Amino acid sequence: MSTHYYFSWFNDFFPEKLVQRLHEDIQDRKSLVMISATPSDCTGEIINIEDISEWTWLNQANIIFNEYHFIDYRMQKEDAKRFIQNASVIFLCGGDPVFQNNFLAEYELSDVIKNSNAVIMGASAGALNMAAKWLSLNNTDEVDTSTIYDGIGFDHFAYESHSKRDYATFVQGYLFPLSEEIDVYAAEQESAIRVKDGKIEIMGPVYLISHSKIQLHNLNSFNQ
Repeated sequence: MSTHYYFSWFNDFFPEKLVQRLHEDIQDRKSLVMISATPSDCTGEIINIEDISEWTWLNQANIIFNEYHFIDYRMQKEDAKRFIQNASVIFLCGGDPVFQNNFLAEYELSDVIKNSNAVIMGASAGALNMAAKWLSLNNTDEVDTSTIYDGIGFDHFAYESHSKRDYATFVQGYLFPLSEEIDVYAAEQESAIRVKDGKIEIMGPVYLISHSKIQLHNLNSFNQ
């Protein structure tokens, strides 16, 4: 049995319906492992877990763990793998998705995460890297280019999440070429996708883009 959560971003806290689902799914609360997606200036003092937004969301939802571990370059590779293998929940944090993608490859963590029995969740960059594929837009003054990245691939769809993008941006079609290859779920802020044993549930504004056609997905499936 596998459970995956793809979050866009929440400005304050998890909505009530999402909290209910999380309490249903997270029965084992021994260890939360969070994986960084911030630029690689990870040196100096040990990070304060209470400064991390994703920790705050869970804490406000009264989802408390016995142990907390934050993985970045300050942790040795073998320790990171061991914490992931023993995790109750693995949370891929928001930040820079390319950095996180490279970090997962360098530390050889993707297969370890994929083979875990933990509940897996990701926010923004972390959600992108959970998906099968995602698109990185490289905007410069001279040219707009894009790069398709492979994520861990828990579920066979591509994911897009960005606080500055919404339906008006998605409908312009920059995700259409990717949607010819694989279905794309494009999420605005304050939204979540829950995939449990292959069943997809949606909360908030999420659009399904398939073969260059875009439609608003069922906003009420968390209520069913």
